[in-house]
Amino acid sequence: MFKEAKDKLFNRFSNEIGIDLGTANTLVYVRGKGIVVTEPSVVAVNQKTGQVVAVGTAAKDMLGRTPTHITAVRPLVDGVISDFEVTEEMLSYLMRRANEYMPKRFLGPRVVVGVPSGVTNVEVRAVRDATKNAGAREVYIVEQPIAGAIGIRLPIFDPVGSMVIDIGGGTTDIAIISLGGIVRSKSLKIAGDKFNQDIISYIRNEFKILIGETTAEQVKIAVGAVVPAEPLETVIRGRDLITGLPREVVITDSDIREAMGQSIEVLVATTREVLEMTPPEIMADIMKRGIYLVGGGALIKGLRDLLSEVLQLPVTVAEDPITAIARGAGIILEDIEKYKSVLLQSEDDLPSSK
Repeated sequence: MFKEAKDKLFNRFSNEIGIDLGTANTLVYVRGKGIVVTEPSVVAVNQKTGQVVAVGTAAKDMLGRTPTHITAVRPLVDGVISDFEVTEEMLSYLMRRANEYMPKRFLGPRVVVGVPSGVTNVEVRAVRDATKNAGAREVYIVEQPIAGAIGIRLPIFDPVGSMVIDIGGGTTDIAIISLGGIVRSKSLKIAGDKFNQDIISYIRNEFKILIGETTAEQVKIAVGAVVPAEPLETVIRGRDLITGLPREVVITDSDIREAMGQSIEVLVATTREVLEMTPPEIMADIMKRGIYLVGGGALIKGLRDLLSEVLQLPVTVAEDPITAIARGAGIILEDIEKYKSVLLQSEDDLPSSK
């Protein structure tokens, strides 16, 4: 009783924020306002002074363009914190940005953070500590496939199986959810960033041209299609590996299909593996209700059709799949008690430091 009264009192004096902490992009949801910040998960650091020069879009624009003393880094690799201090700086910046949309409060915000499925206790604690050090009062951690399922309003607490594939920047999470928990899941390090690397390698090998990550991302969005449809093409510019001079070539959708082909095959094969491990009653539910795609990778042209054809199941791309996890974190914030069972860790679950 005392704890409930204390929580209600604290909540009156603090704001509530949901964060989709992604390898490629981080989205911030503010209760009552919706998604207010969407920024690339990139930080530019001055190596001479150790100070952060830019965060988000400004830092991403510097990728591949910085002088020697400035480094543009991604503090998360494969959905896991690789640079704790830089992640902390990035979260502080994003929470300050979110504060612009919230009334001034005496206490730090209560925060729900989405992380990839299958993260270790050490990785969960790293996310929690980085978020607390960035100014949060309370931190709750939720696995991204569950947050995505909540964000697209799937009945996760019902005795019905739901299958969600979250294709992010660093990881693809394939999960089957029922009765408020994950029944079967696999996390793959094949996602948006891997597709970009596939495109860079293919263009280097086939055309002897070196391009950067930003160009690869633009090409993937412009002409990336995993099944043949209408012909697509785009012009790319890079450095000729033989002459060392600038050069441009025309790239088609068939080039990108070949570049990403092996990674897409692994993604489809892993999805099949998860289905093969699924209990028959839940399989019957999935046959009826289908598979839901969330995350930025869900927008790759033809991916839905390919999965549906190979797996012989209906596949649905969620409405606005990029924001599904952040929206799910926001829904959890609306009623923490209701969703407590799906959280990986809450403040109460942590051992006392006394």
